[in-house]
Amino acid sequence: MIDEEMVRTALKNVIDPEIGLDIVNLGLIYNIDVQEAGRLVAVDMTLTTPACPAGPQILDQAKREVMVLQEVYKNLEDVKINLVWTPFWNPSLMSEEARDELGFF
Repeated sequence: MIDEEMVRTALKNVIDPEIGLDIVNLGLIYNIDVQEAGRLVAVDMTLTTPACPAGPQILDQAKREVMVLQEVYKNLEDVKINLVWTPFWNPSLMSEEARDELGFF
């Protein structure tokens, strides 16, 4: 059955094209909920800004990357990507790796 860590790993394939880092290490993923014995995955995520021009692309790619898990886990039927703005994203949400990469100390 699909678990949260598998989903998180899949989401690391989604790169913010403006920043060049994955959305997991950027701290854009707030919650991953695997429901109905793996048939549904719901992801709460945000963007670095509401005006992010790459927003639609990032959201679409996030859904596609999680749906790739369906190749192994045939019971996966749907992925819901929920865009949320609370809490508002800030650099403190990034992983240490991402902060180092971008020069945040």
